[in-house]
Amino acid sequence: MATIRKHATKIQSVLLFLAVFTAGFALGNLNTPSVAQTAFGDTEDAFAPLYQVFNLIQSEYVDADIVEVPDLVDGAIQGMVDSLGDQYSGYMAPTMYDMFNTDLSGDVEGIGVVIRTNEETGEIEVVNVLEGAAARQAGVLPGDIFWEVDGESVAGMNQTELAGIVRGPAGTDVTITFKRDEEFIELTITRVRFSVPIVTSEILDGDIAYIELTEFNGNASAAIQEAIDELDVNNRAGLIFDLRGNPGGLLRSAIDVASLFIEDGTILYEAFGDGTEEVFEATGDYANIQVPIVVLVDEGSASASELVSGAMKVSQVATLIGETTFGKGTVQTIQPLDNGGGLRLTIARYLLPDRNWIHDIGVEPDVLVEWNPETIEEMEGEDPQLNAALEFLTADN
Repeated sequence: MATIRKHATKIQSVLLFLAVFTAGFALGNLNTPSVAQTAFGDTEDAFAPLYQVFNLIQSEYVDADIVEVPDLVDGAIQGMVDSLGDQYSGYMAPTMYDMFNTDLSGDVEGIGVVIRTNEETGEIEVVNVLEGAAARQAGVLPGDIFWEVDGESVAGMNQTELAGIVRGPAGTDVTITFKRDEEFIELTITRVRFSVPIVTSEILDGDIAYIELTEFNGNASAAIQEAIDELDVNNRAGLIFDLRGNPGGLLRSAIDVASLFIEDGTILYEAFGDGTEEVFEATGDYANIQVPIVVLVDEGSASASELVSGAMKVSQVATLIGETTFGKGTVQTIQPLDNGGGLRLTIARYLLPDRNWIHDIGVEPDVLVEWNPETIEEMEGEDPQLNAALEFLTADN
């Protein structure tokens, strides 16, 4: 029987590297040039009250001498983005944007969890806890809800804001109060710096090859191809491709990874707000896997993970086992701003090859196997989803 190993590892260069990051993050091109200015009606008249408020604060506010102009600008930008009502769009102040770019480079500093916003309650909860990370050692569990950080309520914060106060230099402590069911649990966690490979691979019982991908970064497809070669997959009884808890990453990476498993045809459609769309076809870098493939998914498999698993399901190259995925079908870009900050903005919807949009719906597995561990011991014990995949691939042998 199989035990869980890295199921709790989430996003690597995106999530890990933020140490706390948004589940279901799909990026288009990073740092693309600023888009052309577009007028929404008469912008001069529309912005007049904004300038009026700015001038009134400077001229009449009782503590105007201690008000910093950049803080006012940050607040105005934040309010503008928040008015979109889109949890995946967000403003990154310069410090946060710098950390984001640093995180994409490799090492992680933080506590090691993946987060998402519960759309019904607005609360930010833990999706996965990285194996070996500080949060896991402290006893943080999937489903825990952030309540306070260093005594400050996180009510009303978006995920980017929360990530900014939870992460920090290695060796420093952060005290977090979590709500777990009806209890409040206060944990002091020492942040750490660590590197986590995005691909884990091994041979399991029954001569089954196992590859886990924890995040879609620029190295993902090459790392998977290397694992396929090292495992000599086509001389095994089957392949398990584990995308559980993988919250996404780069859109281009998802296309490249899907192309390893799908020989030709459409991988996805990217539909823009103006009615145009871009079609992404298989790149031709087919890995020519001839053995049966199972893809493991769960509610933490989001965005790029759903794009890949959904495309593999529609193309009938794999059987999906696990739970219905997260349900995020939008694409974001990160635009640099003149103040040193950045704007994460939803710019498109992605559609699976059958043109289905899985936003707020998710990708349904072919074989449903639920698993909701409530303790660290259960997380580190038997893995029923992995066991189901092994049984599926060895049933006829």
